[in-house]
Amino acid sequence: MNSICVYCGSADHVHADFLLAARQMGATLARRGLTLVYGGGRTGLMGVLADAVLENGGQAVGVIVESMNTPALAHPSLTRMEVLPLIHQRKARMYELADAYIALPGGFGTLDELFETLTWSQIGVHAKPVGLLNVNGYYDPLLAMLDRAEKEGFVFPEHRQGLLCAAAPDALLDAMNNHEPQVEAVKRWMRQG
Repeated sequence: MNSICVYCGSADHVHADFLLAARQMGATLARRGLTLVYGGGRTGLMGVLADAVLENGGQAVGVIVESMNTPALAHPSLTRMEVLPLIHQRKARMYELADAYIALPGGFGTLDELFETLTWSQIGVHAKPVGLLNVNGYYDPLLAMLDRAEKEGFVFPEHRQGLLCAAAPDALLDAMNNHEPQVEAVKRWMRQG
């Protein structure tokens, strides 16, 4: 892995633990020599994450849509910023630039990006690792829902196990480095359709 796409919230008024986790993730990416690919924002977890990468000598690449490329929203000091007209183009470009994906706490946008990435893995578009940084149990209800989806037969166990989860950046990145793509699960799912 050389680059990690991180999905996370842009809201400023969130618990300090979430902001601290974003800072720790950014510092860890820089320390490991991993390039950050993210949505290009300067606010919330997004801004803290990018700042930590840059402050620790790392590379941060932002991919932002034109409508959000404003002084109030766009990070002014990234290694590189790419501006695209549509959100679908933005997500495709982030996918293209990354070797793996991590979701930190966030809202609708974060969940949308996470589930699109998981769906692409499920249908064989990519075999890249996907992980959750589960800060203060933020994703516990989501993980319980995914366990229920598996129990009810909507998700194969192999696909459920493919979503890696840890509470600390180093533990999550170590798990992602050891990720083995579930190629047979993709074939089995495609036969079910």
